[in-house]
Amino acid sequence: MLHHRQQATESRDMANPEQPSAQSDDPVHRAFFYGTLMVPEVFFTVCYNLKIVPDVVARQHVFTPAILHGYCRRRVKSADYPGITEDAGHSVFGMLAEGLTKANLDKLDIFEGAEYERRTVKVKVLKKVGDVTGEGNMEGEEKDAQVYVFLPTQHLEQKEWDLEEFKREKLKLWTRGDHIFADCDPEEPATVAAAV
Repeated sequence: MLHHRQQATESRDMANPEQPSAQSDDPVHRAFFYGTLMVPEVFFTVCYNLKIVPDVVARQHVFTPAILHGYCRRRVKSADYPGITEDAGHSVFGMLAEGLTKANLDKLDIFEGAEYERRTVKVKVLKKVGDVTGEGNMEGEEKDAQVYVFLPTQHLEQKEWDLEEFKREKLKLWTRGDHIFADCDPEEPATVAAAV
């Protein structure tokens, strides 16, 4: 059964409140976001339980348009979020998020859940963003990043996920800290692929 992360729950964060902090001894990481997390407010809600974080925290994280080749993004049935699967003939537009800590990745693993596997991939930063088909994209530097790949492919529609539709119709719900981890099981986080 698919978890519906956006439905109401009293987050376990209430029992263990965590103040946002840009201080960390952890090494920094990168992730490629291609769905709800492309919107920084959703990322901040997941990782800091706040839609708008203090400037010192916001400056820790840099979001840059990027493209991931060899994957295809599709809507997940009966859900507000997409999944990607390997597909040599396609590419996925998204955001490269830099400055992530291990603590951020741990929260993202729980948020994504067992439907996803976190893998290391190579993405290309976009110097220029083209149209929705990718026409006019100008690719730049290649960087390693973590990405969440959807595993139960039978739950994917053939339809592409629409970021603008999500922002218009669902974003308010997805930036409520007491709702963001609904049906997420800390005992069933995303799996992490072995390093190649």
